[in-house]
Amino acid sequence: MTFYPIKKSLLFCLMLLCCKAIAQIPDSVKTEPKEDNIKYPQLQIKGLFQARYLVGMTKDVDVNGLHHADGSGTDNNFMIKYMRVQMRAQISKRTEVVVLANLADFKNDPKSRVLENAYLKYTFNPKLAITVGQFRPWFGIEETYPIDIIKSLDWSNQYTEFGKLGWTSFQIGLSATGQLELGEIPFQYAVSVVNGNGKNQVNDNDNGKQYSTRLVFGLAKKYNLNLGLNGGIGDVFSKKVYAVGIDLSSLIHFDPKWSLDMQLEAKQATNHPLYFAVDPELRPENPDEYLIRGAYFLPNLRYEINHKNLSAFELSCRYEYLDTNFRLNSNPRQTITPMFGLEFLKNYGARIQLGMQFDRYKHQVENTSQYNNNLFIVQVQSRF
Repeated sequence: MTFYPIKKSLLFCLMLLCCKAIAQIPDSVKTEPKEDNIKYPQLQIKGLFQARYLVGMTKDVDVNGLHHADGSGTDNNFMIKYMRVQMRAQISKRTEVVVLANLADFKNDPKSRVLENAYLKYTFNPKLAITVGQFRPWFGIEETYPIDIIKSLDWSNQYTEFGKLGWTSFQIGLSATGQLELGEIPFQYAVSVVNGNGKNQVNDNDNGKQYSTRLVFGLAKKYNLNLGLNGGIGDVFSKKVYAVGIDLSSLIHFDPKWSLDMQLEAKQATNHPLYFAVDPELRPENPDEYLIRGAYFLPNLRYEINHKNLSAFELSCRYEYLDTNFRLNSNPRQTITPMFGLEFLKNYGARIQLGMQFDRYKHQVENTSQYNNNLFIVQVQSRF
C-alpha cells in the first residue's frame, strides 16, 4: 500500500495555501528610497576560516569514527574544515547573485566539492522571492543559518544524511520563498524543486525531481517560538520517495545578558540510496521499506560579557538519535555533544570551542563506522 497520492495532495494543498495567502494580503504602502544615487553592482565579500584539533579517546577507533581491528588508524589530527569565500553582487534593486566556495575542499577531489552556493535571487517584494541555481533548499531549522553561527560542533547527523537524500545541503534547482502574516501570526514559506543528486553535478542522474515545502509559524513573539512543518515528495529512478519533518525553535532572553536558545527537530524519509544499493532481484517493490528516522535537541545557554577582549561565552549540549534503516535493519546511533565556547568578537567574528562527542550504537560492527566512539575537539573560527 502506498501513501504517495496522499502525500502529493497534501504538498499541493500547502503550495496553494502559500499562493492564496500572498494573493489575499495587499502590498503595504512604503516610501521607497530613490535609486538615483545608488550605483550597481554593489559588491560584498565575506569569508570564514575554521580549523580543528581532534583526539580519538577510544582504542582502535580513528578520528573519523572508523574502527580498525588491526590497531591502525589516526587517533589525533589537525585539520582545516572550512576556508570559505563568498561574493554577493547586488546588480539591481531586486536582483542579487551569490557565489560561495570552500577552498578547504581542495584537499579532497574538488570536482564535486569546492563550489557551494551559485545562485541568482530576484525579490519581487517581502512576500515573494525566486531563487535559481545551486543553493540550500529550506527543509528544517539548520538550512536557515550558516555553519559559522552554528551552536554546536557541526551540522547534526540528521542534516548530513538528509543531504545525501537530496532534501538538504546544497542542491541545484529553483525555490520560491517569502514572509507575510496570517492574521496576527508571522508566517514564512519556501517551495523548492531540485534535481536531488547534490551539488556541482553536470546533469541530473535521472528524469525525476524532488519537491519540498517548508512552512514556519511564529507562535509566541515573547519567546521567539516558531513551529516549522516540512514535507516533500519526488521520483528517483521511477520510484516514489518522500520526506516529512517538524521542528520547534525558541530564543528566551532572561535579562540583557543571559539567553537560552533551543532547537528541537525530527524527520523521516525514504532512504533511496540504501534501497538502490541492494541487488535488483533482492529489493522489495516499495522503497519505503527502507526508511530513515532522526531527531535532535539542542539547548544553548549564552552569557553576554561585553568585555573589550571577550564578548560572550556559550554552553551547549546536543542530543541526537538517528536510525538510517529502522524498518529492516535497525541499528540506531545516539550522539551527545557537549560544547563550551568563547566569543572574542561580536557576531561570532572570532570564537574558540572545546567539547566532546560521544557516539553509541545499539550494535557495534567491527571495521566500520558503526562503533562506539569518544572524540575530543578544539575548534577555532573567524568570520570576516
